[in-house]
Order: sequence, then structure tokens, then C-alpha cells
Amino acid sequence: MWRRQVEILDAAGVPALAVDLPGHGTRMAERFTLAGAVAAVDDGVAALGGRALVVGLSLGGYVGIEHRARYPERSAGLVASSCCTPPQTRVRDAWLLAMRLVESRPDHGARLNDLLAGLALDPQSARDVAEGGYALEVMVDVLREVAASDTLTALAAGTSPVWLLNGRWDHFRGRERSMLAAARSGGTPARLVVVPRATHLVSLDAPVAYARVVLEAVAAVSEGAGALIPRSRAAAPTLGPRRREPLSSAR
Repeated sequence: MWRRQVEILDAAGVPALAVDLPGHGTRMAERFTLAGAVAAVDDGVAALGGRALVVGLSLGGYVGIEHRARYPERSAGLVASSCCTPPQTRVRDAWLLAMRLVESRPDHGARLNDLLAGLALDPQSARDVAEGGYALEVMVDVLREVAASDTLTALAAGTSPVWLLNGRWDHFRGRERSMLAAARSGGTPARLVVVPRATHLVSLDAPVAYARVVLEAVAAVSEGAGALIPRSRAAAPTLGPRRREPLSSAR
């Protein structure tokens, strides 16, 4: 699902590695745990030299927040997307019940998943998501494990700069301001970026806009955390297709 961003980063000469979490992609047969997911991210950081900017969407965002808090010396920065709802919300209980019902079906929800992917994504994005396989039997474990995390405390504990990057129509945006404040509470630079006309799957809805923010984050952590706040949208490099998706930025 990160194909387009990895291609843009590669074209910009930025080393990048897409990590499979337990229960996903090449690790589909493994049981998901939050500790195992954080370890997987840290293995990826080690493969890139021991310190890196971590980028995560949805579940990956929650895991990235935990990695930054647990391994501050290995986090150059964090771009966390579509994860601005506390995992302890009451909505989680409804999701947990729904996922138990879905996973109990003979196809583990494969037909429903294909239908929803076809409705939500353009054909190329749907193929990108499907390439690594769908993690259809892991969601109950994911919801149970992530509920043990405290995202506000974890954000406050980290020391590297943070970008919260959300789609305008993302249903997980409810606490983005609280999360921004938590990230800034210890004096760490943090920025909120909202992409118009994008949904929860913001990296797929607006791949170029998403990559622009990641490239801005790469430039900022390379120059030093002080470069985060004053950078303007126009200063972010634009690579790949010429069409530029607009960004809305709350600093």
C-alpha cells in the first residue's frame, strides 16, 4: 500500500523500507501483538541505520507513536496518520463486536472487504492494498492489543518532531487537537496537516500530497527539529505526477 510513496522517496534519493507488522503481508501467519508490532518497526529502523523517520497510517500510526515513546533515541521523527482517536473509545467496543462477527464468517469477511475496497479506492490503489494480502483474521487481536496503549501519554513522552497527517473526511480525526497538544507538551515541535477531500486512507486518496509532507518531514529532521515549524507548504518538494493536491495546515 506504500508503493507510490516509496517510489517518490526513491526518486528523491531517500532510503525507505515498508515494514510488515505481525499478522500482515509476509507475516500473515503470526499473531498480532502491540509489542511484536513495535519490535517490527524497530527492526526496520535498525535496517536503515538505527535511527529513522517512522511513517504510519491507521494501525501503523498507533504503532509508530508507541515506537517513538519506547525508543526515543531511535526516532528521528514521526508522521502519524489516521490515528487521532483514542483506542479506548466506546466505538472500539462496537468495532470489536463487528470484527468478531466478520471473522466468524467462512471467508473471514473477504467478500465484504473486496466490496468495500472497490467502493473506497481507485483501481490502482485497490491493487496496491491487495498486493500484500488482506489481514482478515487479525482485527480482533489488533483492537484488543491497541486498547492497552495510551496515545496521549506516549506522544508526550517522545522527544522527536511529530506530524499528524489526516484526511479531511477521516472518521478518526476526533482528538487530533488533543494529540497535537500532547506532542507539543514537552517542547517537541509538532504540526497538524489536513488533506482536503481525503478520507481515512489519506495516503491512497492523495498519494502525492502525502508524499510531499513526508518529504518535508525528511528535510526537517535532516536539518534539525527547529526547521519544522517555519517551513511553508510551498517549501515542500513535489515529485511524481504534476497534479498537486492542496494541503490545509494547522501549525
